[in-house]
Amino acid sequence: MSARILRTVTAPIMAAAMCAVIITAVIQPEAAQPTPAGEAPPAAQGGRGRGRGPAGPPPPARQGAPVDLTGNWVSVVTEDWQWRMRTPPKGDYASVPMTPSARQQADTWDPSKDGMCEAYGVGGIMRMPGRLRISWQDDNTLKIETDAGQQTRLLRFATPGAPQTTSSVASQPRTLQGDSVAQWVRSGGAFDAFLERGAGAAPQRWGSLNVVTRNMSPGWLRRNGVPYSQDAVITENFTRFTHAEAGDWFVVTTTVEDPQNLAQPFITSSNFKKEADGSKFNPTPCRTS
Repeated sequence: MSARILRTVTAPIMAAAMCAVIITAVIQPEAAQPTPAGEAPPAAQGGRGRGRGPAGPPPPARQGAPVDLTGNWVSVVTEDWQWRMRTPPKGDYASVPMTPSARQQADTWDPSKDGMCEAYGVGGIMRMPGRLRISWQDDNTLKIETDAGQQTRLLRFATPGAPQTTSSVASQPRTLQGDSVAQWVRSGGAFDAFLERGAGAAPQRWGSLNVVTRNMSPGWLRRNGVPYSQDAVITENFTRFTHAEAGDWFVVTTTVEDPQNLAQPFITSSNFKKEADGSKFNPTPCRTS
């Protein structure tokens, strides 16, 4: 092979090799750079970047809330009207994936049991038409009071810095509303999908609330006796949004998992609109027997 041919072949190969070396050097992550002696790496500085110091403990749930759910709210029934606005007739279990044993249990219901407190437990209370009053009981407990059935739910956030355990829940007495563990879920961005607004000068406080409830007493998914057991797990996701014309709303998506009574998870969504005040809040107790 002549020298001219050799130069023609090897020149592109050498150029490509040099480009690869340059690209590799440019895209090396910052973590690959040596850390000066005595200085903590960025990951040990609270994830805030080099030199800013520890991030510190997270704030209590009330102070760290990405959205505000407090206030007076009224349910807006936009689905399952025939099962929510009135008590369904005996045997009407449409759209609920009941097991044979659950159907057998529900068939023992009769109209004389209408209004009993089993219908106002955690599995059914957010589906009831009526009003809610939401407030902070303390910095880590969000309280939901209902006028339908006159119930009180306590959504407890973990205390910042305290170990998170579930072993103590089983030792608590069972109640209609069970034991609810709450946590904020953040979108991580400054884009409001509902209003289709981009990030502005300051990021928007956008997020939702996740609540998991266990250790409840048995109840009904509907007022005509559709049952859920004490071993059910109920997961709720509250999403709040605001519209310039429609006002303030939140939607709660509820998933009930109960293999004893449900052949698959039962998922519903319920809408609530904010009211100016609590003048229409009218608690009506349920019947215990």
